Amino acid sequence: MRNLLQSMTTRVFLMLFIGVVVSTLLSFGLAARERQRMIGQFRDFHAVERIAQFVLSLETVPAHLREPFFNAATGVGMRAEIASGGETVKEPRSALAGMLDKRLPENYRIVSTLAAPSDCALVGRGMRRNSDQRLNCEAILVTLNDGSRLRISVLPPRPPPMAPGIDLQTYAALLLASIAVVAAVVARTAMRPLKQLAEAATELGNDIERAPLPERGATELRQAAAAFNAMQSRIRGHIRQRAHILAAITHDLQTPMTRLRLRLEKVDDAELRDKLISDLSAMQGMVREGLDLARSMDSAEAMQRLDIDSLVDSVCADATDAGQVVTVHGTVGASLMARPIALRRCLTNLLDNAVKYGVEAQVDVARQDGYAVIRIRDKGPGIPPDQLEKVFEPFYRLESSRSRHTGGTGIGLTIARNIAEQHGGSITLRNHDGNGLEVTLMLPLGLAASVPATSTAPSPARA
Repeated sequence: MRNLLQSMTTRVFLMLFIGVVVSTLLSFGLAARERQRMIGQFRDFHAVERIAQFVLSLETVPAHLREPFFNAATGVGMRAEIASGGETVKEPRSALAGMLDKRLPENYRIVSTLAAPSDCALVGRGMRRNSDQRLNCEAILVTLNDGSRLRISVLPPRPPPMAPGIDLQTYAALLLASIAVVAAVVARTAMRPLKQLAEAATELGNDIERAPLPERGATELRQAAAAFNAMQSRIRGHIRQRAHILAAITHDLQTPMTRLRLRLEKVDDAELRDKLISDLSAMQGMVREGLDLARSMDSAEAMQRLDIDSLVDSVCADATDAGQVVTVHGTVGASLMARPIALRRCLTNLLDNAVKYGVEAQVDVARQDGYAVIRIRDKGPGIPPDQLEKVFEPFYRLESSRSRHTGGTGIGLTIARNIAEQHGGSITLRNHDGNGLEVTLMLPLGLAASVPATSTAPSPARA
């Protein structure tokens, strides 16, 4: 759950979802309040209109016929009678009394008075009500044109119930679902460019020659893509420049070293001559491997579809022909996009390193979790655990004597890892308890094409 909340997509989704839900709830609240206000105004107007019509009609009724008229008023939610004269005027008057005062002509005087419980019981007689709701009526005194005072008891308008029904609940569920869909689409759309940028940055570490990002979409996205493409171009230029400088230096050193070797042949002291020529040979070897290191950093070789099993068989067969003890087990059964010359150099370096320190090499090939896994195991002394990563540094050797016969120049593993990383793979080292070193080369197959089995003869390197 914690990892899910750390996702930018999840955060954008939650912000959109919560924001829209809160806004919707506020809108619902305001709309419900406005609805209540409008319904209340309508009911107030309806109640005032009913009372006003009753009062105006009462003016046309003779005094001896008013009693039956009062009885008829009880059926429309109010009770009317001639005031006894001992009523107490209530100040300030109620809102209903004020509205009635505006509705009736100016010669009418309207005030509020206290309502008795008996009046409320008579007014509410026959009306439907909830068991937990008490009827509270309101009493109004209206002075008629003949000077008599009319007492009217009426139930004030009440707001309608707001308990949501099934339709409203269904509507709310559909609304929340639609908000979730919109938030998910917006979050996915907003995060897609960032995801593409992250994928491009990952691919850039594996292939500096990858195609540039398309510069399309919103202004900010185009600017980000343009900046990324410019960065890729600069990095590519720096890598090429560094490789060219190293290649130029090592290449230019070969000519004076060749002349120096010719001159050393003329030295009369045989012992001194042999020592100088040995040192010069070591320097020439370092220059050649410096060129190899420069080439390993240059990824100009074109990518091609390559059968892994065929490449491993070929490299191991060449090693066997050179007198090295190499055996191969297993198959991948797939091909991948790779640089054939560079990948061959990577496998050759690993095999040479295994044979040099471990006498023989056992190669196991397998396909695992979308990767071609090549394990090369020797029977040498292994590497101290604290130096398993240091051996990948350029010109780093475990041998303190710096002897080329035992330690080499220390760039073979560096070149192999450079090539593996250019293919999106990795190289790791692991010691077997006193029984040699295992080198694991993992290469991503991606959309690998399966290679059908053939009836060709097995490689002599296979056991």
